Amino acid sequence: MDNLGLGANLLTAIRDCAPIVATILVFQLAVIRRPLPHLRQVILGFGFVVLGMALFLQGLEMALFPLGEAMATQLAGPEFVRFPDEGGYEWVYAFTLCLGLTVTLAEPALIAIALKAQEISAGAIHPWGLRLAVSVGVAVGITLGAYRIISGGSLVVYILTCYALVLTQTLFAPRMIVGLAYDCGGVTTSTVTVPLVTALGIGLAKSVPGRSVLLDGFGLIAFTCLFPIMTVLGYAQLASCLASMRR
Repeated sequence: MDNLGLGANLLTAIRDCAPIVATILVFQLAVIRRPLPHLRQVILGFGFVVLGMALFLQGLEMALFPLGEAMATQLAGPEFVRFPDEGGYEWVYAFTLCLGLTVTLAEPALIAIALKAQEISAGAIHPWGLRLAVSVGVAVGITLGAYRIISGGSLVVYILTCYALVLTQTLFAPRMIVGLAYDCGGVTTSTVTVPLVTALGIGLAKSVPGRSVLLDGFGLIAFTCLFPIMTVLGYAQLASCLASMRR
């Protein structure tokens, strides 16, 4: 591990956490006017947070960002894409589908919200069913985003069309699932998914002829937010229809 890089990330983590600490102290001492409870435990916890953030940033620089770019570059290279004018990016699409499924299933934030949804719904929402629905949405979203980069389509048109579909689904979905579906779109953009997906988009834009990294390399995260909303709403609508048929 690069000690200089780790030191810089440690300073970055301290700088990023400083406003949080300042806000808590101001409200605790100036508004609530009571001493901070469990001070020693809180200080130790913030130390763990800073160290964890520094190690996470170091891990991104050493592994996740280079790995995502390398995979996209290799799969979009001449060894796999012999006739780029005629398509030939099947391995890229296969990789994005598998990547979307696997990284989302491993997303800690999604696991947490799925377990909480099961608890609050008294078991009506199965955590694995919810996680699979979100994972399928992310997989389809990333793959469609990769297709947009390769084909050079307009991001605005894709996003507006997706939002129109989401709004239409929202009108017909069971009310109890709407808020959860929208939250599931947000939890997918967390610690595991974002670094790999961002690196994938940048690497793909670098490898496809005629694409700009700045204009085409970003936007995949928007697809990972939108499509899980669609699949969770669809999952709820399907479950509602099946329940109605059994009655």
